[in-house]
Amino acid sequence: MVYSPFMNEALTFASQLAQKAGELLMGYYKPGGIHTALKDDRTAVTEADLAADALISSSIRKHFPDDGLLTEEAETTYPTGKSKVWVVDPLDGTTNFSLGLHYWGVSIARVTNGEPETGALYFPLLGELFTAQRGQGAFLNGDRLQVNAPDDKQPFTFFACCSRSHRRYDIKIRYKTRILGSAAYGLTTVARGSAVLALEVTPKVWDFAASWLVTREAGGVIRALDGEAVFPLVPGMDCAGKSFPILASATPELWSEGQGKIVLKE
Repeated sequence: MVYSPFMNEALTFASQLAQKAGELLMGYYKPGGIHTALKDDRTAVTEADLAADALISSSIRKHFPDDGLLTEEAETTYPTGKSKVWVVDPLDGTTNFSLGLHYWGVSIARVTNGEPETGALYFPLLGELFTAQRGQGAFLNGDRLQVNAPDDKQPFTFFACCSRSHRRYDIKIRYKTRILGSAAYGLTTVARGSAVLALEVTPKVWDFAASWLVTREAGGVIRALDGEAVFPLVPGMDCAGKSFPILASATPELWSEGQGKIVLKE
């Protein structure tokens, strides 16, 4: 796998760990699907989620013992007294994974003083490694990413969203809709220039921390749809009990246009 040219120790570590976790997940993956259980919040979890979480968590504790840890499957409260915290989704797109579909991967971010600073996302079946470091740009397999505004010469662009989007909102976006089944991946479609807008209705911070940084470093706009401040994260915050409607776009104008055409249903 090719890395970006600006990788520091933390980003190199995150990128390699995301790929290592991806390889572990591939050992569980079956095209015909695997057994899935439901957590208390009715989201899916598999044996693979837990194994990847254990691998990532133990590696972070070993190599960065002074850092905090926030993960979907174990440590869900934002740590107190830690200036640097790793925010991890060991398997984003669990439903896709359990059904034998391709859009799933590992998301690892390092947050400094509550703000994303380092991000790595790896999607094994797609062979895609996204990396970003604050102030240094975003990359896909070593190639710099740049958002694409709508272009009359390229009519094929789309609006990425989650399955809850049309149930909760009246949406009048003029672009073709695509539901990919992974919040982390859906948001990166803006960063890579494939989509001009992306909406995730109920993601937790581990679903989007790395994608948030990748999108911003690629020149995109990403904010909570309702205007709520997402970062900096607050020590002691129960991240399992808090979700944000996240809208990403290629330009500020598109973000405003999208916000105006996504209206909460009564």
